[in-house]
Amino acid sequence: MSLSATAVRRSLVAPVLCCALLAGTTACNDDADAVSAPSASSSAEKQKFAKTRFVANAGIAAGATYQWIVKPFRAGKFKKGADGRKFALIKAGLAGTLAYNRLKAATKNAKGDPTLAKAVAPLTAGIDALKDLPSKLRKGDSTDSVVNSFDDVINKVKDAGKGAGAEVKDKVPSAGELAKG
Repeated sequence: MSLSATAVRRSLVAPVLCCALLAGTTACNDDADAVSAPSASSSAEKQKFAKTRFVANAGIAAGATYQWIVKPFRAGKFKKGADGRKFALIKAGLAGTLAYNRLKAATKNAKGDPTLAKAVAPLTAGIDALKDLPSKLRKGDSTDSVVNSFDDVINKVKDAGKGAGAEVKDKVPSAGELAKG
């Protein structure tokens, strides 16, 4: 069986094109560092972003704490026999979990800005102490001290942010955002 000239040409076209494309891409890219890697932000941009992220995360934590923990507590929703107590405690537990997670994220963000890092560093122990409190809220255990702990830590974080030039304003998450965590 003999191959015609056309068949030989067809069988060589694909490998020749592949080699040409491969050689062209390596020839255009002599410098290994010239690969389109993302450029690093300047330190000033990192600090601005750190403050912005800190404010956003701390604002969500503050809003969730106020809307779903402090406000229902002050309205008496956590007292035994209160109408809707069980649902209010479940939402408060979810809000506590969300607030704890956002506060942890805010402390990580604060590390990107020297002023914020100094202001927030003393609060990390208080934030870490909140870890087990959402489950206590869900169970209805010692709600007075749990609510006061969350409110106290949130106010200290807000004060630290304000002192570092990153004022935190409450951003209340919806019930759907609360459920997502």
